[in-house]
Amino acid sequence: MAFIADNDPGLSPELDTTPQSAEAEQALLGALLYDNEIYHRISGIVQAKHFYNPIHLRIFDSISSLIEHGKLADAIVLKNRFAQDETLVDIGGVEYLALLLDNAPAGSTATEYAKLIFDLAMRRELIRLGDEIKHEAINTDSEEDAQAQITNAESQLYNLAEIGGTQSGFVTFETALIRSIEMASAAFARDGHLSGTSTGLIDLDRQLGGMHRSDLIILAGRPSMGKTSLATNIAFHIAKKYRTERDEAGIEKTAEGGVVAFFSLEMSSEQLATRLLAEQSTVPSHKIRRGDITAEQYEHIRDSADEISRIPLHIDDTGGLSIGALSARARRLKRMVGLDMIVVDYLQLLTGGNAMNSSTNRVQEVSMITQGLKALAKELDVPVLALAQLSRQVEQRDDKRPQLSDLRESGSIEQDADVVMFVFREEYYVARSEPSEGTEEHLQWQEEMERLHGKAEVIIGKQRHGPIGTIKLSFNPELTKFGNLAQDERYEGM
Repeated sequence: MAFIADNDPGLSPELDTTPQSAEAEQALLGALLYDNEIYHRISGIVQAKHFYNPIHLRIFDSISSLIEHGKLADAIVLKNRFAQDETLVDIGGVEYLALLLDNAPAGSTATEYAKLIFDLAMRRELIRLGDEIKHEAINTDSEEDAQAQITNAESQLYNLAEIGGTQSGFVTFETALIRSIEMASAAFARDGHLSGTSTGLIDLDRQLGGMHRSDLIILAGRPSMGKTSLATNIAFHIAKKYRTERDEAGIEKTAEGGVVAFFSLEMSSEQLATRLLAEQSTVPSHKIRRGDITAEQYEHIRDSADEISRIPLHIDDTGGLSIGALSARARRLKRMVGLDMIVVDYLQLLTGGNAMNSSTNRVQEVSMITQGLKALAKELDVPVLALAQLSRQVEQRDDKRPQLSDLRESGSIEQDADVVMFVFREEYYVARSEPSEGTEEHLQWQEEMERLHGKAEVIIGKQRHGPIGTIKLSFNPELTKFGNLAQDERYEGM
């Protein structure tokens, strides 16, 4: 085919070495004007912002708008739109549209032209991003140190690789509405009618609707309440249920469960693995650590280890991790193997990074961390479950059930979180208030212990998507395992 020469001297190949192809842009536009059906094949590859020539960008944008509203987009229709457009005069006026149509290539080649336009657009973005990184690196007055600049550069490169641009820009309400309907449809079709990923805990799923993508979920509690155990149980369930399927386009996507990144800033990976092995094998973790097991239990442990060894649960037990480093590692994991959920144990052990200085107080640092975790949840489109410690003021009250004001640095955590949950085991406190044996109080205490034994509560203190409330769960301290209560016990006393 004969390509049309570009009359704009500003885009002449002799004067502009920027990666671009006027011929490819002209060819794709001509093909679209000839056959509007081609748009549905290339709309997932290229967008208006990927065109280099601003006139081509506007022509493609007009074609897209017309087709998406069910209207015809040909040279005559566009001629009326651009009749009074003076900028089109520079490249031949409205007759330019007719030339595009006359030189339209075969429709079968349109996809290749779209891929070329997209590739050249990505190259231009790489050049722009490289210039920014270089400028920042040679600027000795920059407040960011080298490590922070590397983290920032990696974040921008990740965005470029994932969505084809470092700025996502506005999304029309129509697009947002379609996504919402798709989520509702998927929830309706899914077992349990969950819009998010199942935690494996029936009543918790019912209250939350599962773990929603892009949500920051805070799980808080005092020491020994079982925060890590509950988070580990949820992470393990999601990883164990991981299953993929291919969509209509042949792209493999997560159908159930998910790939989980577990950042364990307090416990080692070996300790965490031992907990999971105890849960799966039903052999208490303290017996596994001491080797105090029978031959039969050893067989259970070996079989369980073989069964769970291949689940997609990735543990990072680096201590003193910064929010920037955590984000970079999560991005890397998603690029390499995929990622559907992040667990952070626990929030107060994260640091704000090297950019923090001595004048920055802890409240500001925690605010930076929670904002970073929420931004990461949105960026990677995954739920982030972050554990948090509660202040000691809980211990000063008669009713030890936690509330939002008990969160350390509660302002920033409560503000940034989509969901705030508290894990509470009344049995823990009652067990430490045993009266003298042989007294009437001791008999009452025993009755209370029997009533509370093996039970726990998860209190939903905040939820953007639904109601707050209390969920009752079972808890096995030897296996550090939370589970569903029998049906008649779930709502007892609520």
